[in-house]
Amino acid sequence: MRSTIRAVSFAAAMLVCVSDLGSMPGEARHGLPGAQSNGQTLPQPSVPLQPLAQQVRRLEAALSYLGQPLAAGDHQEIDQAIAATDEEDAVRRLQTTLDRYVLAFVEISAEGRVKVERGPAAPELIEAGTRVFLVKVFNQANVTAPLRVESPNTGSVYIRSNGSPEPNKALTQRDVRERWANISIYDKPPMPRRLSGLAVEYVILEVFSRDSGQRAAEIAFNVGQGSQDIGFRNDISVVFTARPTRPITLRVGDENARPAFASLVIRDRFNQIHPSPAKRLAPDFFFQPQVYRRDGESVSLPAGDYTIAFTAGPEYLSLTKTVHVDAAGPPELALTLERWIDPAKLGWYSGDHHIHAAGCSHYQNPTEGVLPEDMIRQIQGEALNLGSVLTWGPCYYYQKQFFTGEDSGLSKPDRLMHYDLEVSGFPSSHSGHLVLLGLKEQDYPKTHRIEDWPSWDLPILKWAKSQGAVVGFAHSGWGLDVQDRQIPSFEMPAFDGIGANEYIVDVTHPGAVDFISAMDTPPVAELSIWYHTLNVGFRTRISGETDFPCIYDARVGIGRTYSKVDGSLTFEGWLTGMRTGRSYVSDGKSHLFDFTVNGLPAGQRDSELALNGAQSVHVQLRAAAYLDAVPNEEIRARMPDQKPYWDLERARIGKSREVPVELIVNGAAVASKNIVADGQVKDVSFDVAIGKSSWIAVRILPSSHTNPVFALVDGRPIRASHRSAEWCLTAVNQCWTQKAPAIRPAEREEARAAYDHARDIYKRLIAESSSSR
Repeated sequence: MRSTIRAVSFAAAMLVCVSDLGSMPGEARHGLPGAQSNGQTLPQPSVPLQPLAQQVRRLEAALSYLGQPLAAGDHQEIDQAIAATDEEDAVRRLQTTLDRYVLAFVEISAEGRVKVERGPAAPELIEAGTRVFLVKVFNQANVTAPLRVESPNTGSVYIRSNGSPEPNKALTQRDVRERWANISIYDKPPMPRRLSGLAVEYVILEVFSRDSGQRAAEIAFNVGQGSQDIGFRNDISVVFTARPTRPITLRVGDENARPAFASLVIRDRFNQIHPSPAKRLAPDFFFQPQVYRRDGESVSLPAGDYTIAFTAGPEYLSLTKTVHVDAAGPPELALTLERWIDPAKLGWYSGDHHIHAAGCSHYQNPTEGVLPEDMIRQIQGEALNLGSVLTWGPCYYYQKQFFTGEDSGLSKPDRLMHYDLEVSGFPSSHSGHLVLLGLKEQDYPKTHRIEDWPSWDLPILKWAKSQGAVVGFAHSGWGLDVQDRQIPSFEMPAFDGIGANEYIVDVTHPGAVDFISAMDTPPVAELSIWYHTLNVGFRTRISGETDFPCIYDARVGIGRTYSKVDGSLTFEGWLTGMRTGRSYVSDGKSHLFDFTVNGLPAGQRDSELALNGAQSVHVQLRAAAYLDAVPNEEIRARMPDQKPYWDLERARIGKSREVPVELIVNGAAVASKNIVADGQVKDVSFDVAIGKSSWIAVRILPSSHTNPVFALVDGRPIRASHRSAEWCLTAVNQCWTQKAPAIRPAEREEARAAYDHARDIYKRLIAESSSSR
């Protein structure tokens, strides 16, 4: 008997440690559902005590860790049984103690066939929570394979997008109703992943219920292919009853005590997220940890202790609150948001011009993406002033119905939503995806299907511009990545992607391109092509985007454009700020307000400053940034080509809270001043000598970047870099090698002429450009 006690001592010690985790002060705890009063008994085969006792100790430890321990009397009975001198009686007592919690009795025959019977445990669940049961396994074949559970009532309630513009209906609302549960074997330590081969052992079954009330489930078990018993006896039908959880009304207020929207990440003490992402359908998105709730809405939580992290996007602090939920409450929970910056008060309005309601992380079943009512909550919850929802290839024919050419009727005065178009998943996509904003018509002339559209970009840009749209390239860096880390890089990229590839051609056609996008691909790739084209005199603006939920699905507004709008916010006013360069891009964690050169604000008078001869100019702006006092080493350790590509944490100087504000002239950082990222707005100024026509901008890299002011010396155009002009010409040739094969033969001659036009322009610019740099 001494050897038996020694064998279980380690598991018992584990039980003591983990049980301490399961007995936090004041926490509501749930034991396992006990036996129904139907007198049912299960077979109790004879097995050696020592391996069974060790297994029971592991079972105790796991149940305690899961917060649903055996009753105190059960622990006492187990201790006494293991200490008994009669091993056969001890084995019987252990099985008797555990059998009352068994939901399913699985018998594996000597031939390896599996059959299942209902056990005596009461099928009691809790809405939005997980209860655990035991499965008793009578293993006559000494099988050591994993025990698997299957059920038509478990599994995903959605099918992720595969990019189809017209996806098949493979999952219906009826399927969603039937998949009310998550049913799984708990096989994490200390529980083994496989059966031990002992004739009797107990396995933990977890059952999560999305719903309250009575729900039926078919539950089947097997130990591998072909192990199901003949006659379909390897499954059971169980009618569960799930008790409802307590709804908690949220009182969400902003910094002015006005009702507000908030982003909430709710975790229990096991770090599990609530509501369960696995069963979420819109308006809550399954691929996000957070949910968005406005003042007066509610969340339903099972009894327990929770930590709620809440915010409203990067202009707000991230705060936490703990709450204990039990039968008595709380009926309400107050959450007060705290801002660290309010750009809109200064006339700078945030927008994300690239978010999607379908495709990528979204589902295509049970619905083809999500509705405007769902997308507006994302915009409101991140305190974006404006969100452009772009219909594109996935679920295109369903989603295009939401385009109106006007602001969505769900918009609020300071939270606008506008549906527009990304030309992606179209025949021209290989040349670079296009963002078309402010369209009046969304169908290219004489087209009926996506396949009818042009197979290269310039005709589409011209068509969109003809109706007054503001147009540019999406996720600019794709296809332009290089090994070099210099900005601008003179290394030649492959031009084999879907970013601002054809941009190098289209920018030479007057008025064809308004902006290139930034903040959702690596900065070297994005900024190099922009800097090169600025260096030879083009005036394309930069605009921030997220490409939600494709490049980033955590939230909208990871990449933003802040436009200066005089008076009340309008979509047209915000677009004007973007198009004219009266704007800056930002991750929302740093800000570059009121950038001027010799008193001329960027975006006014076409951002053009006339200088009589070479002279020094005075640059002014107001800058603000916010970093936590403790560095985020996880982000700092990532390579530049790893997400997040743009994040203020990457700009932090050492262990301090300082970040550099850099003055950029013709692509080179010519001066820098550090500011403390403590949330305070600070005046920053520079004086710099301008000897030739130049473009001037300010950045906190990689977090924010202004659009440029163009300083023209004696009226001469900007020809800042001979090397940049040569790079651009070589880039046109490289781009043609990659794009020409995918352009339809009927369109290829027109495309060739457009590329030849670009070559001629760059040859002239080479001749006109300064030989320096």
